[in-house]
Amino acid sequence: MCLDACHNFLDFRKLAKSRLPAPIFHYIDGAADEEQTYRRYTEAYGDCDLVPNVLAGVESVDMSVEVMGQKLDMPVYCAPTALQRLFHWQGERAVAKAASTHGTMFGVSSLATVTVEEIAKLAPGPKMFQFYFHKDRGLNDALLERAKAAGFNVMALTVDTITGGNRERDLRTGFTSPPKLTPASVMSFALHPMWAWNFYTKEKFDMPHLSGHVDQGTNLAVSVGNYFSTMLDQSMNWKDAEALCAKWGGQFALKGIMSVEDAKRAVDIGCTGIMVSNHGGRQLDGSRSPFDQLAEIVDAVGDKLDVVCEGGIQRGTHILKALSVGAKACSGGRLYLYALAAAGEAGVAKALGNLKIEIERDMKLMGVTKLDQLSRDNIRFHSRAA
Repeated sequence: MCLDACHNFLDFRKLAKSRLPAPIFHYIDGAADEEQTYRRYTEAYGDCDLVPNVLAGVESVDMSVEVMGQKLDMPVYCAPTALQRLFHWQGERAVAKAASTHGTMFGVSSLATVTVEEIAKLAPGPKMFQFYFHKDRGLNDALLERAKAAGFNVMALTVDTITGGNRERDLRTGFTSPPKLTPASVMSFALHPMWAWNFYTKEKFDMPHLSGHVDQGTNLAVSVGNYFSTMLDQSMNWKDAEALCAKWGGQFALKGIMSVEDAKRAVDIGCTGIMVSNHGGRQLDGSRSPFDQLAEIVDAVGDKLDVVCEGGIQRGTHILKALSVGAKACSGGRLYLYALAAAGEAGVAKALGNLKIEIERDMKLMGVTKLDQLSRDNIRFHSRAA
């Protein structure tokens, strides 16, 4: 299978699986416990139907949106994800360039493998910095100041990783960052020599925003779950979030909001956006999917800040359904990570291009020329047994 044959999300997943050692692939692909929430992430969109209109004069459509002060050419952006040079040697550089090519925003993680300074030079478009609140307050200050100095437009504080989720696939494969060979994984690494060649012959793997502050993840192999549980500050509370929002002094969002109560508190502390998200199903298994929870959150705070639906996006129709409910935009990680693993920058560019083509076609089939013409009038939810 080659990149030209990747027409959808599952095609990219298949190609990524063929190119990655098993521990790396399953880190992207896996989730928590029985992975019920992970499966529900996408299934939820299937419980909602679109109701199209016709004869609407749709020769030209505008799919641009403004979210958290950023003008995007398409209503979906690349959510921040960690460790990207594990998946492809180009890492965040590839995502930054591809997102800029398509005029959309991309997020850079605190646990990124390329610096915010380099990313800022590569991509002049909208950029989000995703903040993990560490026990080391000096590290927290350094992360904020570097992102601000690099000209990042939006700060997103992740609030659903107060401890690591139970990612059993990682336990079975022995996944760590940086990778280490185990009896269970050595054969898989050996069977993917191109990945190994790139990983070991390119620049040394590093998480440069953490360098000089912590060894875990860069010089000391550790699972992501253990990192969250030991390095992040479990005492983080609403006062900390409010202080960080004030210190940033610009567009500020909470990533990982799932309840109406928390969405209202986000408004109270000065947030300009929230990501309705459960971290790709990788944290609390058995929680609702973002799309299932979207309507009540939009109804509560959608007129006070921008609500982003994050997770499970595989099709342009999924995006139109979320916008019909009231989301300002959508975002996701796996929607571009499989493509990154499959073919680097070219893969991410193709994945975003596929979505752009789908959104344009689906808008025309829905009979809308602008995204603000979508509403709950053009969707119907399946009835569910009590």
